[in-house]
Amino acid sequence: MKGLSQLLAGVPDASLPLLTYYDQSTGERVELSATTTANWVAKTSNFLVDDLDADGSTRIRIGLPTHWLRFVWILSAWNVGAAVVDSSADIGLSGPELEADERHKVAASLRPLGGRFITEPSGFLDIGAEVPGHGDHFFAMDPPGPDTVAIELGGVVRTHADLLSTPPDGRRIIVEPGTVERDAGLIVAALLGGGSLVIVTSATSADIARVAEQESAQIS
Repeated sequence: MKGLSQLLAGVPDASLPLLTYYDQSTGERVELSATTTANWVAKTSNFLVDDLDADGSTRIRIGLPTHWLRFVWILSAWNVGAAVVDSSADIGLSGPELEADERHKVAASLRPLGGRFITEPSGFLDIGAEVPGHGDHFFAMDPPGPDTVAIELGGVVRTHADLLSTPPDGRRIIVEPGTVERDAGLIVAALLGGGSLVIVTSATSADIARVAEQESAQIS
């Protein structure tokens, strides 16, 4: 059975967009092909293993909003065999609000293109500074299997095999903030269906309609 960590490698045309992020309040637009997403995931996976000693027993809490980096971190956790959780975590990823109490605390500025914090976040590792220097390829010493826990959220545990049963989907626009569990399902569905995700934030109805037409995507 193909694992969650292999889905990116199986994208038919890796040059096509996989994640597109719009922030209408700032005018930011970031487009990541499957190739670029895989590069971010490889670097993040190497960071997790090399700097934070992540392995198949590691639990990661992803405290980011629905943002392209949330999807990168979901995929990276699965890549190293870690579980994405909402409690009792070893690694806590925060946004710019710097809220985490895990043993390893890391943070994302959510500035354009994954940029680092302007001022170093006290008590946290800045992923914008730490991740880019890591390798572009990741090789798991102990790859996750079908029974490896992928998510443990809201008291519900789902394995890699469970998530691989997600119905495939095509190109879809996400306009409402959602849970990590929802977004985990969305990225799996997109990868299984050869689709992609367009994330639109701080948008009016007119903005959403315009982006949907421009991106030829179905609105969630």
